[in-house]
Amino acid sequence: MAEFRGWLDRERGLSPVTVRCYSKQSKAFLAGIGGAAAVGELDAGKVTAFMVDWTPGRNTWTAKAMVTSLRAFLRFAHATGRISVALAGAVPAIASWQMASLPRGLKAVEIERLLASCDRDTPVGSRDYAVLSLLAGLGLRGAEAAGLQVGDIDWRAGEIAVTGKGSRTERLPLPVPAGEALVAWLEHGRPRCESRSVFVTVRRPYRPLTAEAVRAVMGRACGRAGLQRRGTHRFRHALATEMLRAGASLPEVGQVLRHRSMLSTSIYAKVDQNALRPLARQWPGAGR
Repeated sequence: MAEFRGWLDRERGLSPVTVRCYSKQSKAFLAGIGGAAAVGELDAGKVTAFMVDWTPGRNTWTAKAMVTSLRAFLRFAHATGRISVALAGAVPAIASWQMASLPRGLKAVEIERLLASCDRDTPVGSRDYAVLSLLAGLGLRGAEAAGLQVGDIDWRAGEIAVTGKGSRTERLPLPVPAGEALVAWLEHGRPRCESRSVFVTVRRPYRPLTAEAVRAVMGRACGRAGLQRRGTHRFRHALATEMLRAGASLPEVGQVLRHRSMLSTSIYAKVDQNALRPLARQWPGAGR
C-alpha cells in the first residue's frame, strides 16, 4: 500500500486527499480477496465478483469511489508486475444517470443558523466560523478550504488564491464577511506554530486541518444548529442557486465555482427559475 500511495503521487500526480481515498478503498478490496498475497491470483471473474458482492447496500457515490480506486490499484498492480494481465477493464461501471436529481442547496436561514452556532469567543469556534464563512461566501470545496495557506491571502488586493482540482490555482475575490472571520481567527484564535496552513488544530501537536476535518466542522455545526447532517457541497449548491436567482448566467456560475467543464454547471439549469419560466405552458383550463 505504501508503494501504491507513492505511485499515485509520483505517476498520477493526485492530491493527498485523493491518494488517501484510493488507499482506503484499495485496502477494503485487499481485505475482501484475502490479502495482498491473493493479488497475483486475480482474474477478471474474481474482480467482477468482488464488486458484485461488495456493492449491495452502498450508495452510488461510495460504489463509484470503489470503482475508480480499484481501477487505479489494478493499473498499479499491472504496471509493477504483480499481475500479468491488465484487469482494470474488468471492474464493472456503476449505473447512474446524469442530471437525474436536483442540486440540493442550503436555505439562507439554514446558513445563518450554521454560522450562528459557532462560539466565536473560543479558538475552535472562531476557526469553524471562518471555515464555514469561506464555504458559504465562495463555495469552496472542503479540500480547498483545508489546503489554504497563509501566503494565499492577498489582503491588499482583497483576494485569495485557491488551489482546486487538477492542482489549478485561481484567484478569487475575498468577501468582506469571510475576510473579517479570517482576521479574527488569525489574530486571536490561531495558535503560533510552524505550519503555514490557515486552518490548524488548536491543541498540540498543531496540524493542518484535512478535508475530513472540514467535513467534521460542518457536521458539528449541523448538530448545534438542529439540522440534519449535510455535506460541505451544499454551500456550493446554495451559492450557485442564489447567483442564478440574482440574474447570473450559467457560464458565470461555472466561473465562480471553477468548473472545468460546462457539463458540471449545466445541472443548475434545472433550478434557474427565471430561464425556465418562459418554457412552462399554462395548465389547461387554468385561465377559466
